[in-house]
Formats: sequence, structure tokens, C-alpha cells
Amino acid sequence: MAYDASNLPDVSGLTVGVVGGTGDQGRGLAYRFARAGHTVLIGSRAAERAARSAEEIAGLPGVAAGASVSGAGNDEVARRSDVVIIAVPWDGHAATVASLAEALAGKIVVDCVNPLGFDRQGPYALPVEEGSAVQQAAALLPDSRVCAAFNHVSAPLLADPEIDRIELDVLICTEDRELVDIVGALAARIPGMRGIYAGRLRNAHQVEALTANLIAINKRYKAHAGIRVTDL
Repeated sequence: MAYDASNLPDVSGLTVGVVGGTGDQGRGLAYRFARAGHTVLIGSRAAERAARSAEEIAGLPGVAAGASVSGAGNDEVARRSDVVIIAVPWDGHAATVASLAEALAGKIVVDCVNPLGFDRQGPYALPVEEGSAVQQAAALLPDSRVCAAFNHVSAPLLADPEIDRIELDVLICTEDRELVDIVGALAARIPGMRGIYAGRLRNAHQVEALTANLIAINKRYKAHAGIRVTDL
């Protein structure tokens, strides 16, 4: 079955929260969803920092005047959002996710964290006891609907206001097939993106690890490489 965006659900009314929304990846995704017209909530351990980041994003080119972009502590953002993107550093992933388990109950949780290490030879994938970052999140959030997505999106591309389209595919791993269409529809809110089902959560470890290869590619070729799946 070929990819067909016309069959995707309408997600324009969903409130998108970004836990880790003051970091490069989280901030970039928040900006793109604000540009698409979503109500966006920026989460941080420091509510004041989140509020400053939200104010800056609301003033960026492409974000409509009066757009609803605000910041708060992570717990409040988790409670007020329909979809929560986890975009925190790997070393704080488990603690942050565990602390939000109650607030995230019943929510759609999109984990885009990549467990990576860096040394003199470059980036490399780190072992994760649960198998992957998203499997760790799923284990800590038994009452949430969890998937992996947006792992390979270049933060500089997301943040560049002069770029209108980002031509890449977002690989989605989840046990919840309904989430494939919901998160795929969110991805499609960013012009040029497609959301593609890439298997169950057990397949997410290689999706996360592939980010190390993309970083190496980008360094070698001075690019912002992404993934595009052929024949769809």
C-alpha cells in the first residue's frame, strides 16, 4: 500500500507539548509545530527558562501573530498537552520520564531521544538495558501511548526560519497502530515530511542508533542529512 497523506486524520486541534523544549531538538520541533498553527507548550525543569524560550519562538518568522506558544514546568506541560514529545538529553531521560508518569497517563508520548556517546572517533550508539530509549519510556509509562519518532530530524534545519520544507521521512516505531496515523499526521504538518511505520518498539534501537551514522555523514559532507524511504 503506497503512502497516502489524504487518509491521515485531522490533528490540527491537538496541543503539542515538548518536554526538553529549550534544547536544540525540542526547540526546533516546537517552532515547526507553532508555524503549523498548533498550540505549543514548552517544558523545562525551570519554568522561567521555558517561558523565555516560548516567547522567543512565538516571535520567530512564520509563527502567526497571537499564536499560542507558552512555557511551563515539565509536569504542567505534560498535564495540559494532548501529545507530548520527549526531547531531553539521554543522561536525564529515565529520571525525567519516570517523574512524569502520572502526568502522562492517557497521553500520546513521542520519544525522539537517541542514546549516543561521543569520543575522539566520533558518535556511537550506547547500549540500553531495555533495548532502546523508547522502550525505556514505555516501561516507565505503562498508562501512556508511546512511540518513537522524529529521531533523525536535523535541529539546524528545524530552527532555520528561511527553510519552509524539510524533505525527509519520520520513522515511527510503536505497538499502537493507531498512533502511526496520528503521529504521521503530525509529521505531515511540517511541509515535506512523511511519517512512515518502521515496526514495533523492539525495532527502535537501530532507528535511534542510526543517528550516529547521520551525524558522521553530516560532519563528513557538511550537510544536514535525513532519511527518505523509497518506493512508497
